[in-house]
Amino acid sequence: MGIHQSYDSMRWEKSLVKAISLLLTMLLWQTSLWAQYGDLERATPESQGLSSKDVRHYFDAMMATKSGEPHGVMVLRHGKVVGELFPEPFSGRYGHTLYSASKSFVALAVGLAVDEERLRLTDRVVDFFPELLPDTVSAGWASMTLRDLLTMTSGFPADWSLRTTGKEWLRRLLAKRVEHRPGEHFEYDSMVTYLLSAILQRATGEKVVDYLRPRIFEPMHITEVAWEESPEGINTGGWGLHLQVESMAKFGQLLLNRGRWGDRQLVSAEWVDEMTAEQQKSGLMDNYGYQVWRCDYPGAYRADGALGQYIIVAPKEQMVVAITQANTSNGVAERQLVWNLLRKAGQRPLPEGKETEALKAAQKQYQLPTVEGEGSSQLISELKGKELSLSSSGLDWRSIRLEKRRKSLALWITTVSGQRYKVDLGNGEWLTSRTDVCPPYSIRAVDRFRGIKRDFFVAGCYGGEHHELTVRLRYTNWVSGMDLVFSRNKNGSLRLMVKEPAKRAAYELRVGD
Repeated sequence: MGIHQSYDSMRWEKSLVKAISLLLTMLLWQTSLWAQYGDLERATPESQGLSSKDVRHYFDAMMATKSGEPHGVMVLRHGKVVGELFPEPFSGRYGHTLYSASKSFVALAVGLAVDEERLRLTDRVVDFFPELLPDTVSAGWASMTLRDLLTMTSGFPADWSLRTTGKEWLRRLLAKRVEHRPGEHFEYDSMVTYLLSAILQRATGEKVVDYLRPRIFEPMHITEVAWEESPEGINTGGWGLHLQVESMAKFGQLLLNRGRWGDRQLVSAEWVDEMTAEQQKSGLMDNYGYQVWRCDYPGAYRADGALGQYIIVAPKEQMVVAITQANTSNGVAERQLVWNLLRKAGQRPLPEGKETEALKAAQKQYQLPTVEGEGSSQLISELKGKELSLSSSGLDWRSIRLEKRRKSLALWITTVSGQRYKVDLGNGEWLTSRTDVCPPYSIRAVDRFRGIKRDFFVAGCYGGEHHELTVRLRYTNWVSGMDLVFSRNKNGSLRLMVKEPAKRAAYELRVGD
């Protein structure tokens, strides 16, 4: 009897230790994920010379945009957060991929290296890669400098497909024909920023993200940061940075402060001034600094990424607006909403009242729309339990399968590489699941997601009316999202339309049992 008691006691103790270990792991994970959210001081708009009504109208207008959807917006005045919009299922605790807004962080890193006398703007590009040069170096390459890369005036034509094929990005870049004299012709190209990232790594011995970490990120308490890497082990530079919106706002405030954070000068004021000033005519609506766009609004400038990732800095108004979203517009109308808000900024505090409380309440209630209706019960019944194979698409999915729950559905997704994961779907509400499988991604670069932790969250809901079933998915710490609309063709065959907020048009997938 004593032996059995001892065995049971040991088994119970092991179970307890396992449970405690699991709990601690979860707590540590949550602490890591959410560590820096809420760092910046919060204040009412009125205390900083803004009206809560105007801030709320700005948020309402962002929610009503027809060309996409906001994921996160943070408004700073005098360094304080006066408004934040994170519509459910998104949250300020989630990070987001920044696309080309990443470029401005590379420019700041170059400025640090210039401050430390590791780089000069007159340094020749070819001098950093002697072993990768072709046998004959053209006059264009021989004269190209670091400054030419910063201003997007390299002289070689943009090639957005280079990153999608092959693993020797640098060698192929350095073999490109220079068609214009460097320093004269503006041509926007993310691979130019990749070249800057590679130069910085050669000059410092560190990847850009590692170089920035002790100099910028740690002093500003930006702990949750990751950057995609190329097949060559170099941060992609022109895209791929992953940050929380509050960290984006901190970066904007650092630029607004001309490189100062608290009582420390993290990067020279001279570099920030030079980086954010107009350095190059672009031939477009807005002109260019060093990896920063100047704005049509007087004095303002921005980091700017695809699908509407922005860090907008307005020095005169002492304001920063950081935005993540999935939007297919050219951004002009969205930025006009920001300009309208900036114009209403005053110099004196305003009285607080009902509108102050109304904004506080609204910020807790914003939500991306769920799918109306309960979905076709007939389609749900026919689809449940069936493995539906899909024709090739940008989603990289091989098949999907629906399961019926008591009050919800579950969607099983199998990728083309054979990975499988489950997404819970609520009806009239968002349910969020966690997966280590990478989401769909519009950038098709070789080795994409390298350098990014495989820890993703996907929110789902379902609904539909009449003879349709719609499954809505949003990857809340990335950018991807889609609606899967099931219906029947006239001949009775199953039809699946995919609508993505990150694309202008829907497309049809062929479905087979």
